[in-house]
Amino acid sequence: MRTVLITGASRGIGAACARDFAREGYRVAIHYNKSEKKALALCDDLIACGCEAITVQADVSDSAAVTAMVRYVEEQFGKIDVLVNNAGIAMQKLFTDTSDSEWDTTLATNLSAVFYACKAVAPAMIRRHSGCIVNIASMWGEVGASCEVAYSAAKAGVIGFSKALAKELGPSGIRVNSVSPGVVMTDMMAGFCEEDVAALKEETPLCKLGSPEDIARAVVFLASENAGYITGQILGVNGGLII
Repeated sequence: MRTVLITGASRGIGAACARDFAREGYRVAIHYNKSEKKALALCDDLIACGCEAITVQADVSDSAAVTAMVRYVEEQFGKIDVLVNNAGIAMQKLFTDTSDSEWDTTLATNLSAVFYACKAVAPAMIRRHSGCIVNIASMWGEVGASCEVAYSAAKAGVIGFSKALAKELGPSGIRVNSVSPGVVMTDMMAGFCEEDVAALKEETPLCKLGSPEDIARAVVFLASENAGYITGQILGVNGGLII
């Protein structure tokens, strides 16, 4: 049986990924930082449906905490076949108003955390000559967003990181890809008013915003054997907002 570790899995895209991987027969490790109740509730739901699932807490911006998280999952399930780096934070703010600490926190949570998790899982994957990593980027990492310079920079870093790591780990049988969501209705949209949401829908060729399930389906595809010859790619799931 295959095991997936999903960071930031207590809600939103991460929770949708957890449910989809469970339906595919995976053992699921649900990472959370502060949302313990939601993580435990999701874990209970998956177990009730016959899935083997556990929760694990860690601050993904802390290298030692991420290493301990990976070791715990490996102890519980024996191995990690798929890593989904989903944990992240958003920040809408003028560049000139962005503090040094806000810049550092945004990059630590959205980019450094990906490095820490990949570094922790890579040795065992290399030894087995098998594994798959899917990193959640953003369309803003591809084209940039006004008032989201730190976030855009971090997600652009995720894309470059994924491409480079795919080249390095490919000879060891490990695939690395990124999913680049467009505007998705999650907690990160809490600061947008109805008019802003309506305007974003109008700008999107498919005339609707994405759901966490839209992103989850792309992640599960990239982790599957159907994507066995795909690595180093950015899969945009954005309704055509950027083409």
